[in-house]
Amino acid sequence: MLTIGKLKLKSNLILAPMAGITDLPYRMLNRKFGAELAFTEMVNARSLSYSNVKALEMLGSAKGDRPLGIQLVGNEPEYLNRAIEKLHKYKFDILDFNAACPERKVTAKGEGAALLKDLGKLKRLLKIMVRESRWPVTVKIRAGWEKNSVNARETAVVAEDAGVSAIFIHGRTRNQLYSGSVDYGVIKSVKDAVKVPVIGSGDVLSAQLAKKMFDETGCDGILLARGALGNPWFFREVETYLEDGTIQERPSKETVVKTIKYHLNSSVKCFGAKRAIPAFRKFFCWYTKGLNNVRPLRVAACAAETKKEMLEIISKI
Repeated sequence: MLTIGKLKLKSNLILAPMAGITDLPYRMLNRKFGAELAFTEMVNARSLSYSNVKALEMLGSAKGDRPLGIQLVGNEPEYLNRAIEKLHKYKFDILDFNAACPERKVTAKGEGAALLKDLGKLKRLLKIMVRESRWPVTVKIRAGWEKNSVNARETAVVAEDAGVSAIFIHGRTRNQLYSGSVDYGVIKSVKDAVKVPVIGSGDVLSAQLAKKMFDETGCDGILLARGALGNPWFFREVETYLEDGTIQERPSKETVVKTIKYHLNSSVKCFGAKRAIPAFRKFFCWYTKGLNNVRPLRVAACAAETKKEMLEIISKI
């Protein structure tokens, strides 16, 4: 069991927030196959404070979409306050602050991983969130900005002192983006430095790597992200392997096809075909990774414009 603030979880495997991916249909699909706590896409605090349509849409939820975490990104106290006030009308369970996003369009504004270079400001922002939030506040960080300024341990201590209920730590620096290797030692140093739960992140692409994350860091939980792309069965695979060392076989093509159709139908129902079909193309490519002679189908899927066209392509897998 993993406890974050007042939230008690049966599973210590968590669906990570992923931009352009963890919308409502994707979360519900992963919950169907074993995910317990799941996060929305990263929401910009300034946009939310102005009730931006896209920001509000990211908060869309439904019955069964719990426990749910919402992740905010920003660096201005005024907009964090206003964003949290807007959130009071929503039902969710954890409020996370992003100090880890490595994308230039985010860090150029002093947000995301850029805050790892100014721990004083990060602490002030976290204190505001802890003070104003009705929910447990967590923070996601990285190992540091670059290899010569790895400061995750110091950042974690600052965050704990600010009152956060858990720390999510990706074991790469900002400059690494998603290349190179995850530093398990950095994650372990964070675990050793704080008393709040520490959830490891990075390169959990297989059940074996999930076990390695636990074994080498001593972390309390793991964020599952890229390993679950096109693989909503990943949560069950990891759970099974951690329990008894059993490696599950990849689902049959029939199961894969059925799941893709379910995901597509859910997306169309939620967003309408005009928006859902173009957005679904990347999911089709992830679902079909590793299958033989799939390139022609991927080319066709990337050109599909209607639900009927996409379903016909899926049926040919």
